[in-house]
Amino acid sequence: MKKIFSKVIIAAVAAAAFATCTSFVSHADEGVILDGIYAGDIPLGSRTKEEAEADIEAYVQSLMDKSITLYAVDGAEASVTPREMDFKWSNRNIVEEAYDIGRTGNVVNRYKLKKDLKSSNMAFPLEFTVDDELVKNLLRERCSIYDVAAVDGSLALDDNGTFIVKGGTTGKALDIESSVSKLEHFVCSEWNGRDTSVELAVVETTPRGSNEEFGLVKDVLGTYNTSFSTSSAARSSNIRNGASLINGSIVFPGEEFSFYDHIKPFTFDNGYQIAAAYSSGQVVDSIGGGICQVSSTLYNSVLLSELTVTERRNHGMIVTYVDPARDATIAESAGTDFRFVNSTDAPIYIDAYTTSEKRLYITIYGHETRPEDRKLSYESEVVSKTVPEDVVIKQDAGQPVGYVSTQSAHVGYKANLWKIVTENGETTKELVNTSTYNPAPKYVTVGVATSDPSVQAIMANALATGDVDTVKAAAASCKAMTDAGADSAAIAAAYASQQAALADGVENAQPEEVPAG
Repeated sequence: MKKIFSKVIIAAVAAAAFATCTSFVSHADEGVILDGIYAGDIPLGSRTKEEAEADIEAYVQSLMDKSITLYAVDGAEASVTPREMDFKWSNRNIVEEAYDIGRTGNVVNRYKLKKDLKSSNMAFPLEFTVDDELVKNLLRERCSIYDVAAVDGSLALDDNGTFIVKGGTTGKALDIESSVSKLEHFVCSEWNGRDTSVELAVVETTPRGSNEEFGLVKDVLGTYNTSFSTSSAARSSNIRNGASLINGSIVFPGEEFSFYDHIKPFTFDNGYQIAAAYSSGQVVDSIGGGICQVSSTLYNSVLLSELTVTERRNHGMIVTYVDPARDATIAESAGTDFRFVNSTDAPIYIDAYTTSEKRLYITIYGHETRPEDRKLSYESEVVSKTVPEDVVIKQDAGQPVGYVSTQSAHVGYKANLWKIVTENGETTKELVNTSTYNPAPKYVTVGVATSDPSVQAIMANALATGDVDTVKAAAASCKAMTDAGADSAAIAAAYASQQAALADGVENAQPEEVPAG
């Protein structure tokens, strides 16, 4: 009887347990998450999946406009919000995982899990992301503005030829990459959801030009000079101005020097005047005319210093202040520059000045490491020459009849520049550049502005011949008769008489004297 009674008791207990577990299973199948389950600090119990997700989204939205104060260089403050960083909840799968708890495994294990949840909650961590590029841009725009740039040391050459060194100052700058990483980690992994602050990563920036570096700058690496003795006052002024703008420039090892960056802009406020310059095969008036003599002189100093030239172009037409293939043109409109890199182991210093004798000197100082027996020279070789024969007559309606301006023809050249080095008793010859200069015809510009129909007809007939001498003679005759006060009919008659005399072979024929009036 006892055994039978025990079995009955065991069966009853089992039945009760099964009934309890069955009751739990029925509750779990009601379509809600079990009590005691959290997403971070957000309770998900008794919530459907849709409700749980909506609760988490509401929490995320409540964080969007919280203030995060950022501390940049020297404690400078800026503020951002999670919304500006595109703050998002990323592990959305936890809702499905929370819902599945209590719905897998056997009945007993599922019942035990529910009992455990009553005494110990289960929390899924919330994970977040931000947009990396947005964060970088925010830091650049709002925090990098407080960076303090390092000030490089400087050199100055006194009147005795001695260098004076001035030390630089250390700078401070936001470390963008480290700061982005620090801010993103804090917001996505450590933040408690309240207004807060983050100290960003700041690094010191070391100035260039220590006493040790500048102490090496004591040798003349290359020097060159050109004459501008035949230049106009305006062109001479532009050359002096260009020299002053590059004088004292320091180029550190590995740094590229842009001539244009140092002498721009070509404006009156920057010291330039209007002077003759080349444009499309002609000599025209241009603000800054003559500046290419400065870049060409610098080019030759750079060649003698054996620095690395990275950009150089020759002029469209030949120049007279340096040999062919030794020039370097500058053209603001075409983006043409002269550039070189300091390929030595020390800073270089550019000394540029002009003399009262109208000579331009440019010397490059640095650290001489070339052998003492090394001899260096450059040789210009003309490969071909093209002499133009054409004459172009241009009409200028802005000038009166009688005005004649002549621009000489320009011979075309093709030239090579050779670098010749002698060292250890051996001589080498290396091609530096090949430059082609276009020929340009002779240009004769003739004024045609007049209200007199006879003069208009005379000039039109003369221009139609295409003969320069005929055009010049017509212009001179018309001007002389107009200055004498001749009327239109008298001018026409006198010119016809002159042409007839010329046709008959009368030399030096002059127009008849016509009474004023």
